[in-house]
Order: sequence, then structure tokens, then C-alpha cells
Amino acid sequence: MEYISHLFNFYTLLLVFMGTLGGIFIGVLPGLSGPTGVALLLPFTFAMTPVNGLLMLGGLYMGSSYGGSISAILLNAPGTEYAAATALDGFPLMRQGRGKEALYYSLSASAVGGIIGVGALITMAPYLAKVALKFGPPEMFLLAAAGLAIIGALAGKNISKGIIAGALGVLISTVGEDIGTGFYRLTFGMENLECGIPLVPALVGLFAVTEMINQSLNIKNATLSNMPMQEAAFMPIFKNMVKRFKSPLWKGSFLGTIIGVMPGAGATVASFIAYGEAKRASKTPEKFGNGSLEGIVAAESANNASVGGALVPLLSLGIPGSTTTAILYGALTIHGLVPGPRLFVENPEVAYPFLFGMLLTVVIMVAIGIVGANYFTKVMYVPVKILVPVILTLCFLGAYSINNSVFDILLTILFGLLGVLFKRISIPIAPIVLGIILGPIGEESLRQSMVIASAHGKTLMGYVIGRPISIILFLLLLAVLGTSFSAFMKMKKN
Repeated sequence: MEYISHLFNFYTLLLVFMGTLGGIFIGVLPGLSGPTGVALLLPFTFAMTPVNGLLMLGGLYMGSSYGGSISAILLNAPGTEYAAATALDGFPLMRQGRGKEALYYSLSASAVGGIIGVGALITMAPYLAKVALKFGPPEMFLLAAAGLAIIGALAGKNISKGIIAGALGVLISTVGEDIGTGFYRLTFGMENLECGIPLVPALVGLFAVTEMINQSLNIKNATLSNMPMQEAAFMPIFKNMVKRFKSPLWKGSFLGTIIGVMPGAGATVASFIAYGEAKRASKTPEKFGNGSLEGIVAAESANNASVGGALVPLLSLGIPGSTTTAILYGALTIHGLVPGPRLFVENPEVAYPFLFGMLLTVVIMVAIGIVGANYFTKVMYVPVKILVPVILTLCFLGAYSINNSVFDILLTILFGLLGVLFKRISIPIAPIVLGIILGPIGEESLRQSMVIASAHGKTLMGYVIGRPISIILFLLLLAVLGTSFSAFMKMKKN
């Protein structure tokens, strides 16, 4: 307890507040995300004590995980890739005049997910770390396959178009260097495509630029919503969420924590899988994509729970499993600390305040979110002729900032135009994004599994069956496929 008491001095609280607030604003801006913000802030923490520096970075990490949902809900412009699933239902709710309600549900789910993820980090880190060590290429391939299998849940009424969209996303993900042979695929001789198509330009283009183009077609005296904004209060919504949406809330938090622990998976995968599972289990799946509160709760609880999950292998094993935790690993070493089991023995005065301080970041995030909702929703009253150029400028700046490349801006415009075309012919956007995200994970893991199986003198299936976690994931994959097929047959009959 003596270590935790250090958290409650004014200077530490101020730094955590500034980090969390900065994370929320970075999350709001399309194209920027937690890793970018943590990398930008890292040099400013060198002169701080290790605890203060790490807590400021941790606050930014947690804040950015929530901040992306604000622009996703209000503008259909996910500030981070984690918030893409939130945009599917958040923006339709905003168009219905329920933007503040959607923001409060997002904040409530983010708070619960964040607390559960950090709680798991504090209480079960050694056990979860052991699970992480058992996740090899076969498990990652099956996880990617299970994620792609939820395309049926994201596709809406026309599953065939959803499958086409998912396949297109996977095809886009293959652009660039073949990891097995080193040859370039689908680059058409363009050097800029040799490293593949970055996720951010594709995501920003398909969501934000597409929406801004569509809004521009009806720009005269228009605002984002012609509906009056309905009033909402945080505490009644929080209580209602815990009471009505227990299943997507707890499932999302659990999936976010577990998937966050897996190196290479991350919050984006967690949020889409949680969203697909919520739709599969829902009594009103037809509401998903049209303004479902369940969808927001599932996606946001998962992406914030993954923050605590991602810190498990970093702090317990000294293994960073994501871009953000890799930067945090650097922050620890710069301060002369060794991530891993020794951290808790040799530097408890840093480890324990950081763990419990992450709970503090959730509390501060909620306070900022409650106050900010009244101001965030003002955006719906801004005329589109002013809003569109501002948002497009932010989108292009965000896309450019990833690789400092003008080519990424051109990609963003291209994907925006493709998004408009896809909307015209009713091809869903979400499966395309899911395919782009999961394609590389699935391909790399499958190839690694085949090489390892061959080295052991086994077939791929024989190698997979010999791993208990793989069997569980394989059964989960079959269950998801069976449910999707059953839903397809029901829709066909109707």
C-alpha cells in the first residue's frame, strides 16, 4: 500500500490527467492512434520519474483506445482502427439524434472493459502470461480464421456480398512482398506498394472520406443530422447498460482481455470478434449496422479490455506483443528497468504504482468523457460545407503521418472513392476492413504452421490436433461457421 499512496500526489495526478486527455484527443483524430501518441510523448517522459513517465504513457494508451469511438460515432470517421466496429452502429445512432446516448454507452463500456482488463493484469498476469506462451502460429491462424468467419454477422442481409467484400479485403492484404518467397505481389511495378497497403489509409478512406463525399453530395444548408439531439445522462445509461447488456459487455471484456494477451492480435481484432459474437447471440441481430447499442457495448468493452491484456506479456514476461507495448518496453529500459518477472522483485516501487495507476486512468477517462460529451456533440450542428474540408484535411494529415508519404494520401482518396462505389452497390465496408486486418495474420501463421509441422514430420492437421488450445479454437471456428450457415438458411427461407 505504501507504493500505491505515491499515486495520489498532485503532480502525478496532473500528469495522468494530461496523458489521458492527450490520448483521447489523439484517438479522435483520424489516422492517429495509441502507438503514434505514445511514440510522440516518449521523449518528454525522460526527465520524469519512472512511475510518472509510465503512468502518463499508460494514460495516453487508455485514453486513445476510447477516443477513437468519439469521431467514429459523430463523424463515421474512426479515429483509430480499434473504433471501426463502433462506427457501424455509432454513426447511425448519431443520425437518429442519439449521439450523446451513443457516446455515453461507448464510455460506459470502455470503462468496464478497461477495469476488467487492468483487473486481470493485476490479479492474473502470471497465469495469462502462461496462456500467451502457448499461443503459437496454429492458434493465431485459427483465431484469424474465426475472425473471418464472423463476416456472415457483419454482412447484413446479403451474405454473398459480405463474402465478396471479405475476400476483397484479404486480396488487398496480399499486396506487397510475399513473406515466403520474397517476390512482390500485385504491386504493378510500383515501389510504393512493395511494403503493402497500410491499414490506416484504407480505413480512413473507406469510412471517413466515403462519408464526407456522400455528405458533400447534399451539402446545401446541411448538417450531419437533421434530428434534434436527444438528452442523455451518464449514470442512468451506465446502470441500464450493466442491466440490459450484460452478455455483450462481459463477453466483450473477456474476449478483449484474452485477445489482447496474444502477441500480434490486438484491439482491432478483439473489437470485431466481440462485435460479431454480440450480433450472433443477439435477439435482435437486424438492429446491428442500423444503430444497435449492443454492438457499441461489445466493441468498446473489448478494445479497452485489450489494453490491460496487452500489458500482461510485457510486464510478466518482458515480451511486447503490440506496437504500443513495444514502445512502452523502450520506456522501461530507458529508465533502467528490466521488463519481466524481475521488475516486480527488483522495482516494486515502479511496478505496483503503474498497475494500480492504470485503474486511475480509467476513472480520469470517464470524468473527461462525461464532461466532454456535451461539447463533442456540438459537431452535429456544424454546417457540412465547413465540416467536410476540415475533416478531409485531418484525414489526409493522419494518412500522411504514418509513413510521411504523399502516396498514402492518394491511397486514402482512392479507398474513399471505392467506398462510395461499394455503398452504391450495397457491398458492406466492414468485411473489407476485417479482411485487410486478418489477412496478413492468417497467411503468416498458416505458413509458419506448415513449416513447423513439416519439420516435425506431421501433417498440418495432425500438428494442430496435437495442441489443446488449437482444438478449442477449431471447435469455436466450426461453431461460428455453423451459426452463420444457420442464419443464412433462415434468411433464405424468409
